[in-house]
Amino acid sequence: MTSIHEIFFQPSQKMDSIIDESIDLIVTSPPYPMIEMWDGIFSKQNPEIQEFIDKDDGFNAFQLMNKELDKIWDECYRVLKPGGFACINIGDATRTIGKNFRMYTNHSRITEYCEGIGFQSLPVILWRKQTNAPNKFMGSGMLPSGAYVTHEHEYILIFRKGAKKDFLTVEKEQRRKSAYFWEERNVWFSDLWELKGIKQNILDSRSRKRSGAYPFELAFRLINMFSLIGDKVLDPFLGTGTTMLAAMASGRNSAGFEIDENLFDTIYESMINSRENLNARQRSRLTEHQEFIARYRIDKKKEPKYFNENLNVPVMTRQEVALDLMIIDEFVKIDHRKFEVQHSSCPPLSGISF
Repeated sequence: MTSIHEIFFQPSQKMDSIIDESIDLIVTSPPYPMIEMWDGIFSKQNPEIQEFIDKDDGFNAFQLMNKELDKIWDECYRVLKPGGFACINIGDATRTIGKNFRMYTNHSRITEYCEGIGFQSLPVILWRKQTNAPNKFMGSGMLPSGAYVTHEHEYILIFRKGAKKDFLTVEKEQRRKSAYFWEERNVWFSDLWELKGIKQNILDSRSRKRSGAYPFELAFRLINMFSLIGDKVLDPFLGTGTTMLAAMASGRNSAGFEIDENLFDTIYESMINSRENLNARQRSRLTEHQEFIARYRIDKKKEPKYFNENLNVPVMTRQEVALDLMIIDEFVKIDHRKFEVQHSSCPPLSGISF
């Protein structure tokens, strides 16, 4: 199979190149309002934001920053198919403006707006980025009323556009191929994920110095949880391209919007150097499943009831018998913003007998 991946170097407030109701899944992480590293980006959209910050008016700066994001959420709702999902990774912000330290609750502000335009909220995932640093506690230490609890988690907000999707007959087989393993379901659909944050090198010195990228595993899980092989995934804040890489690894099509064209070299280098790692992540799913089955046999002293012939492994449920894992065979650059990826099914691991 072939997947297509397109990058649009333009603001995502108007995603005119994406037609109405053509996107199956949105996975993204916007600049976080009231995180200082993003002040410049927001102020370019609305100079009044910086004026409020300079006047120590954090509340109104927060509101105006989120109003800029509201324009993108409107576009996300327009392009998403009925029954499609939007997964938004967002963190709240702690900041001192003037002499006032407080929390700015981005997740609740975005939830309120998205529900207002028609999205339905589903249970959220807490992404816990634990740190063992001895100075992680905020405030003045051991004196009452002077310290604050740690702030070590972000939110993955999950919205659906309208009611639950009814799959057509022609889609049902693709849905079966896109299944995940039983034991993956038990981890992925927990409401608490503990994943390490990442640091990414940005190649172009003209671009921003820091990356706000989430880890590949976060996007990879969400894409496999909420879309089918061959679906189209959108990231309106593409950044260094993590969502696009996860879509490639999973056999999905993708589109991404990024306002900083200087990030192209970083994105492109990630793509052309990623094939081995992306395929390794898919193969690791099979390896981990085989290890799970081996433990199951020892612990339960019995065999699983079902068998997946595509991967030559026992599986726990009937829903897993057609599960297929896509790997990347070839990566082709069509032009400055468009890429084609050739996929095939992951072969069973050699030397394993079931």
